[in-house]
Amino acid sequence: MTKSGSPDLSAHIQRGLNDLRDLVAMQSVSAQGRMLPETADAVTALLEAEGFTVARYPGQVAPVLVAEAGEGPFTLLIYNHYDVQPEDPLELWNTPPFELTERDGRLYGRGASDDKGEFVSRLAGLRALRERHGGGLPLKVKWLLEGEEEVGSPSLEGFLAEHAADLKADGVWWEFGSVTPEGRPMLYAGLKGIVCLELRCQVAASDLHSSTGAVVDNPLWRLAKAVASLRDETGHVTIPGFHDDVRPPSQADLEAVANLPGYGEDLYSAYEVTRPLGTPEDHHTRLSLTPVLNVNGFHGGYGGEGSKTVLPAEGFVKIDFRLVPDQHPDKIVELLRAHLDAQGLGDVEIVELESHQYPARSDLSDPFVQTAVQVAKQVYGQDAILNPSSGGSGPMYPFMQHVGAPVIALGIGNVAGRVHAPNENVLRRDFETGVRYALEFMEALGKRSES
Repeated sequence: MTKSGSPDLSAHIQRGLNDLRDLVAMQSVSAQGRMLPETADAVTALLEAEGFTVARYPGQVAPVLVAEAGEGPFTLLIYNHYDVQPEDPLELWNTPPFELTERDGRLYGRGASDDKGEFVSRLAGLRALRERHGGGLPLKVKWLLEGEEEVGSPSLEGFLAEHAADLKADGVWWEFGSVTPEGRPMLYAGLKGIVCLELRCQVAASDLHSSTGAVVDNPLWRLAKAVASLRDETGHVTIPGFHDDVRPPSQADLEAVANLPGYGEDLYSAYEVTRPLGTPEDHHTRLSLTPVLNVNGFHGGYGGEGSKTVLPAEGFVKIDFRLVPDQHPDKIVELLRAHLDAQGLGDVEIVELESHQYPARSDLSDPFVQTAVQVAKQVYGQDAILNPSSGGSGPMYPFMQHVGAPVIALGIGNVAGRVHAPNENVLRRDFETGVRYALEFMEALGKRSES
């Protein structure tokens, strides 16, 4: 035991860091199909070494792993993924992206946070739990790991539906979470849904001389008109019917959002934001409870040095919608089509990209959610922050639908973690505390099942 009365986890933490170093070195980029079977093999070996029975199933892009160990009335299902985003642009990394590098208290590398760091910190905590219980576990732990999350998890919903009986659990621990700069744990009980689309417009078989702009319409003007019609200057989506199905937040949701600290200052500072949307007072409501439309990229015509007087033949815009319960992704696409047609933009084609994700939100009063909150306060020594929903998206809804259990997210991310960007990182402090949290959270769930 340490002086504070907490168990000494230094050996487990160091072993976890070694595991992270090995996994970061594996370039498991799902968008490019790199090293996915090999990384699944490495994850399988780590789990089997801790007594898990691991079943492997083919996915559309990468293997799906289902592991199981332990016994007890309470069953915890943990969800993680072993794939990562591409490292591009490589020149913006300060250190090699697939080499775990420690600098100024941060661990840098692709996957250091999302999601290999999350996985190995939990595995290190489980090792400590087994040691505490003489090699056993006080609860049943199921672990689902996939290698397709960064490309929209195309296999996951069907897999969950097909294997629902085998994956039944009393609670699901989600694959991510965050810690504030002050060291306060932030838990999330939901995710927004997402629809990724491309708007395309073509007016000719090839580019034309720009003088013909007097008699030929311009696809970039058409697309600009389309994009400008989708939201107002405050960010409010203006597609008719878009907000009709939004589920009003519960009183508990509203109270939780009202208790969230700050007004987004950490986010704006970390990314040097110059144009925040909304007022400071509605920052958390917009981020957690409000649907939003984003323009991801606007493409077409000439973008090189100097001028090229050309009228482009075609162009495209990539957009995404972030949805809240009970918005239906397919209905959103239908509403968008109707809206564009009404604007005289029937020639603007809508192309659906990747898999849609439904929005999901757990009941904040559920005992599983409350146990996660209580343990977080115990481990971190500060009141936990409970957020009804992350502003991000992921395949949480199928878990709630098919596993039939509440979901909570708590992990080791940080506001300056550069997830999906160059110099992705996790604070070593947060990794170490994440190991301790994994130990005590699973211990508490095991004790709860005995009561």
